[in-house]
Amino acid sequence: MLKQRKTEIKWGIIFTIAGLLWMLMERLVGLHDNYIAYHATYTNFFALIAIAIYVLALREKREKDLNGSMTWKQGFVSGLIIAVVVAILTPISQWITHVIISPDYFENVSNFAVTQGEMSAEQAEVYFQLSSYIVQSMIFALVIGAITAAIVAVFMKTPQPDAD
Repeated sequence: MLKQRKTEIKWGIIFTIAGLLWMLMERLVGLHDNYIAYHATYTNFFALIAIAIYVLALREKREKDLNGSMTWKQGFVSGLIIAVVVAILTPISQWITHVIISPDYFENVSNFAVTQGEMSAEQAEVYFQLSSYIVQSMIFALVIGAITAAIVAVFMKTPQPDAD
């Protein structure tokens, strides 16, 4: 089973590494501290990288593993497995992000949310913590990964011969 899904595992790991590099870039340009007001907007640009990774992954799956022929279902299942790999890797990637890359992020974003009147200090304390982000990120990886897989699979599928 794992050998059959080597491509998906590889791309799930690539996706996770890309996410960590994105977090490092956000931290280095100040989106986790000085420019935290812009974080919610600019973090969404990672979606372009995420889509590109899914396109490359499904293209590789089609060409190398499926001999150049892929149905929508095969593409969707492959993309869904990538999402599961990313979700499984989420606890370690969130730990790396918030302990190593950006250890002050939760304090900074919590203070920002409170000063902007978006939530109380108590709400911010509950929301902005590692365990909360791990759960949110795992769910997000599965849901958005499934949606992305479904859409990208439409473009990666190849015409299938009629089954007369």
